[in-house]
Amino acid sequence: MARRRRVLRPDVVQTETTRAPVPSDAKRVSLLLGLLFGLAGMGSSSAAVALPLMAPDLGVSVGSAAWSISLYVLMLAVTTAVYGRVSDLVGVRLPLVFGVTLMTVGAVAAALAPTFEVLLVARLFQGAGAAAVPTLGVAALSARYDGSVRGLALGRLAGMAAAISCLGPLAGGLVEHALGWRAVMALPILGVAVLPFLWRALAGGGTGARLDVLGAVLVAITSGGLVLLVQSPTSGLAIATAGALMVLLGAPLVALRVRHRPHGFLPVAVIRNGRVVRSALAAASVPASWFALLVGVPAVLVHAGWEPWEVGLLLVPSAVVALLVPRFAGPLLERIGGSWSLAVSGVVAALTMLLAALGTSLVAPVPVGVAVALATISFGLGQPALTALVGDAVHADVRGVALGIATLLFLVGGSVGSAVVAGLGEVIGIPGSLAALAVLPVLGLVALLPDLRRAT
Repeated sequence: MARRRRVLRPDVVQTETTRAPVPSDAKRVSLLLGLLFGLAGMGSSSAAVALPLMAPDLGVSVGSAAWSISLYVLMLAVTTAVYGRVSDLVGVRLPLVFGVTLMTVGAVAAALAPTFEVLLVARLFQGAGAAAVPTLGVAALSARYDGSVRGLALGRLAGMAAAISCLGPLAGGLVEHALGWRAVMALPILGVAVLPFLWRALAGGGTGARLDVLGAVLVAITSGGLVLLVQSPTSGLAIATAGALMVLLGAPLVALRVRHRPHGFLPVAVIRNGRVVRSALAAASVPASWFALLVGVPAVLVHAGWEPWEVGLLLVPSAVVALLVPRFAGPLLERIGGSWSLAVSGVVAALTMLLAALGTSLVAPVPVGVAVALATISFGLGQPALTALVGDAVHADVRGVALGIATLLFLVGGSVGSAVVAGLGEVIGIPGSLAALAVLPVLGLVALLPDLRRAT
């Protein structure tokens, strides 16, 4: 069997067992990828504050306008695994450039949309493009760096992404006030300006194999149905039925495809890897808490008379916290390992939901602000821990798709958070729904128990 030739890059010192990239390079690359990640997330966090003005301008209700957020998140979740698998085959550079370009085209089309229907189509394309960033960003860092350097790099990526996302509502409120809702929709086009600074760092990688297109389509259908099913409490019986049918039809076909092509789009080595599945399920509570706050906090405060930009201003301290989190997240990940870091992140997420429930019930800005800061800390530790665990659990040739599947479950967790607040919140109130979400991190800890015992 021929051995794969190793390509030595001038900025990377290689030995037989380790790679030691220049730390300054790791810092620059991770911060730039985190900036891209944050701009992709801003596609939902900033657009949410534009709904009240966008809806009447396009002749729809605010509830209908919320579909522009739901469809964006749907495509974001559905296509993550596709980008991950493509990166295994051709490397990170081309799919990331394609994704950011598609995100930009979708953002421009949404800003110029003459009708609500055109806006929805544009948001679908925007979400499909933005999905490249979270999966390929962490895949690039996982492939490029090792050990403590990788832990610090993943922490910086998560911190920068969380900081930009925290600033999304404020940026959206200010831009909407000055230029209107269409300018808010165009904000993600800033991602194009980041790509030239990452170009050299994204070179190389890929096995050169062909993509299993049928497998990709079947996984996309099944994952899309799963997200629709999760969102059904806020979208009605028709959406629930469509989601259920997609899952019921897609899941058996995916299983047959995996049996027929065990090394195809969804490698059997990934889906049978218990550590990957357990880590992804445990980490899902982290975005669940963040998306729940993104939906619940503005709803409560705006109803109490706050302006959208004031809600955004409340999140600014959390952006500062996000920039500081990598200082301890990386070293903590290196010291206690990925499983225990993920467990700590889950405990923080549970405390976040309980404090947010108290703050929203009292309409008190201090506990709400602290809760958002805790959610930022949870994300800043949990996302790098998930990436490190998944990256170490699989072979390099399937690392991209493994990270894509993990990111898919990660984003499904976000959908659960927003759906619980929007759906259950109408029955028991937003504070009660936030408190109910504190159960998810506990379930995540139960899923992690085998790995925690092994790591002790």
